[in-house]
Amino acid sequence: MKEMMRVAVMNGRQDVSIEQRPIPTPGPGEVLIRIRTAGVCGSDLHYYAEGKIGDIPVQTPFVLGHEIAGTVVALGADVQGLREGQLVAVEPGIPCGKCEMCRSGHYNLCPEMRFLATPPYDGAFSEYLAYPAEWVFALPEGMNATQGALIEPLAVGMQAAQLAEASVGQSAFIFGCGCIGLVTLLALRSRGVTEIYMCDVIEKRMQKALELGATAVFDSRKCNPAEEIMRRTGGRGVDCVFEMTGNAAVLMQTVDVACKGGVIVLVGLGPQSVMPFNFEKLIWNQVQIRPCFRYKNIYPKAIRAISGGAIDVESIVSDRVTLQQLPEALKYHLERKSEIIKMIVEM
Repeated sequence: MKEMMRVAVMNGRQDVSIEQRPIPTPGPGEVLIRIRTAGVCGSDLHYYAEGKIGDIPVQTPFVLGHEIAGTVVALGADVQGLREGQLVAVEPGIPCGKCEMCRSGHYNLCPEMRFLATPPYDGAFSEYLAYPAEWVFALPEGMNATQGALIEPLAVGMQAAQLAEASVGQSAFIFGCGCIGLVTLLALRSRGVTEIYMCDVIEKRMQKALELGATAVFDSRKCNPAEEIMRRTGGRGVDCVFEMTGNAAVLMQTVDVACKGGVIVLVGLGPQSVMPFNFEKLIWNQVQIRPCFRYKNIYPKAIRAISGGAIDVESIVSDRVTLQQLPEALKYHLERKSEIIKMIVEM
């Protein structure tokens, strides 16, 4: 095997170049993965554009990318359950396994979490990655690398749907038709929820939501989504509300579309530290708010959902580029957000 690999390195804001780095050697309990496919996440684009997310700055040089799938090419000592040649998906967070959150089953909240492409930890827009086998999942025959990479965003949508306890016969509203909004739509439909409303301001995303089975999609520039929902539901509202944008004005509307006893799941992260909210209405209607941060124990479920045909996650892909094209593709993505739903990097 060759000794060097190509890596997309961020050297500053909106400055990424393809460089050569040594191929890592897998340590005990690790596998070496030849990455075949990686997804471009909204967080990657945000770090690329702004050099930070909230109060988390990028210290360059830095490597983006955490939605990945590839082939196992070498095993470190003491690795069991995986073999060379297997197609695998990587869960990009490595919890400590020892803290209160990990021991209580909430490893997604581990304060010592090492998450790919979250400073100070490099991501995986590269040809190879050495990674703990514990967080590497073999994909069954019939699945491909694109599906494997998209397990990561799908896991967020499935976690959100699970937190809402969404079930057959219920109704839902999703604020935002971006990647996470769309995978949440797919997750809800797989749970038997068929009455699903969405809103956005980008035409291509709204059209994709309709293609994937949304009951109706509202353009927030042209109407008041809350008024539309109340009209369509006879003033009842919906059982489950999902906020994907992180926008304060949108967050305020969530309580206006939830039915009495409904659930609001907050997924989107915004820059606002203080947001106005109608808590009086929340209390009168006994609506629950459930924040959603990443996911836990979802990867095996997501793999079964995709391999079994319950979720066609590949249907959200709109653009494919190569690793060599990534520096220009990120600029293109940033300049033409309205034209791209999900970009995939093929190694």
